[in-house]
Amino acid sequence: MPRLPLAAPLLAAVIWTTPAAAQSIRLPASVEFFAGHAAFADDAPIEHSVFGGAARIYLTPRISVGPEITYMRGPDDDRDWFFLGNLIFDFRRPRSDRPPRVSPFVIAGAGFFTHSDRVGTGIYTSGEGTFAAGAGTRLHLSDRVYVVGDLRFGWEWHYRITGGIGVSL
Repeated sequence: MPRLPLAAPLLAAVIWTTPAAAQSIRLPASVEFFAGHAAFADDAPIEHSVFGGAARIYLTPRISVGPEITYMRGPDDDRDWFFLGNLIFDFRRPRSDRPPRVSPFVIAGAGFFTHSDRVGTGIYTSGEGTFAAGAGTRLHLSDRVYVVGDLRFGWEWHYRITGGIGVSL
């Protein structure tokens, strides 16, 4: 009978540590470069080209965070910069330290937005807090290289569609 009290804590430890070990699979950090199209809401949409880069650091197998810098070039002298901190949730988890081939995700970011445009003979510049959220998909071409596309909506009220390439470090 003395073996049963010793076996119970050992069995409980194995049961609790097995899921924890499976959750410890974490993908390496990555960098992404993207380009696309955006439009800001106004009387008529104000179309912009989008260029940017971001980094991702995994906190868990499916949750990552990281900075993003986005430049948007609109008509004439209309320029916008977004400096965001993003939170990303991947719907599929890695298997055996390998990323899933197709990985849909949702993303939300908050930070700072600057806008500049010509007004009369001078350049007007403003800035304020901003946020953007949306969804996308990553398609892994290999364990280290992937293509990514997403659609986001944000403040100043706009939408953006981007595509890019990412590299795991």
